[in-house]
This record gives sequence, structure tokens and C-alpha cells, in this order.
Amino acid sequence: MDTTSRVSIIAGDIEIDLEGAASDVEEQLMLHRQDDTWTIMLDRLAQARTEALQAAVSAAKEKGLPERGSAFRVLLDTCSLERKPDQVLGAIHYLRGVEGIQDSPPRVINQLFEDAKIDPPGNLSLYLNRLRERNFLMIPAGKEDKNRFAHLTEEGRAHLDKRSTA
Repeated sequence: MDTTSRVSIIAGDIEIDLEGAASDVEEQLMLHRQDDTWTIMLDRLAQARTEALQAAVSAAKEKGLPERGSAFRVLLDTCSLERKPDQVLGAIHYLRGVEGIQDSPPRVINQLFEDAKIDPPGNLSLYLNRLRERNFLMIPAGKEDKNRFAHLTEEGRAHLDKRSTA
């Protein structure tokens, strides 16, 4: 039994359409990854994702929907974030990525939990410091090592992604 594999990617005027045996498709894909076209395509996809997120946030703000507490709760449920440290990581992701808030003192994070009708974390600094120790959060240079400016690292995003597929 012959099986064929197919990969088809279209990003604007760039199109990659590969078909054949799995090993042939993988080899062709490797060649495309070494080409500038692959980098351009990834940049376009990242830009499209960013624009879509910004449009969704703008539309939600204009319409007043979804209410932030329920939107945060959906994030927690979707990603199966049940443990408090994971919920704090989700809160930072939500505040930075969805609401565009870059300065979130403890009262802002606690209010997000209260809006979602979830018990706030309590000793927030403890959770934030432990998430930093696990390299899930980092504080940008020049922010005087203040937790209120923490944002997710690639490892933190990967952790949330892993939770959403679990």
C-alpha cells in the first residue's frame, strides 16, 4: 500500500504545495526551510496572527464583549489551568496578549481573578517568583526587577500550549 503525504501552505503570494512519499515531502520541506521564502512566509503568518488578535481585541472592546472575567475564565478552562501557578501564568498571558496591559500590579491581577469569580492567588509575589525561577516569566531590562512588568518567555508560552493540548 503506497501512502502519499501532502503539505500545502499559502501565505499571500507565497505558495508551498508538496506531495509524495513522506520522506520525499520531508526532504522538500527541509529545502524550503533553508530558503528565504520560508522566513518571509513565517513572518507573514506571524503578522497576520498579530493583526487578527488586534482586530479581535478592538472588536471586543468596541462591543464590550466578552466581559473580561468570562474571557479569562474561558482561557483557564480551554488550557486546563487548574493549579494556581498555572492560572497566574495564564493571567499574565491574558493581560499582555489580549488586553495589551504591560504594567500589571498585584491589584490588577487579583481583580482579573475576582472578575472571573476565582479566588485570587493571595501571595502573588511568591507565584511570580517561582514562575520566574522556572523560566516561564521574565522582567524586561530597565524595569528595576519589578514583577508587575513580567511577561511570558518562550518556555512559558510552550507550557501554556502544552496544557491546552493535554
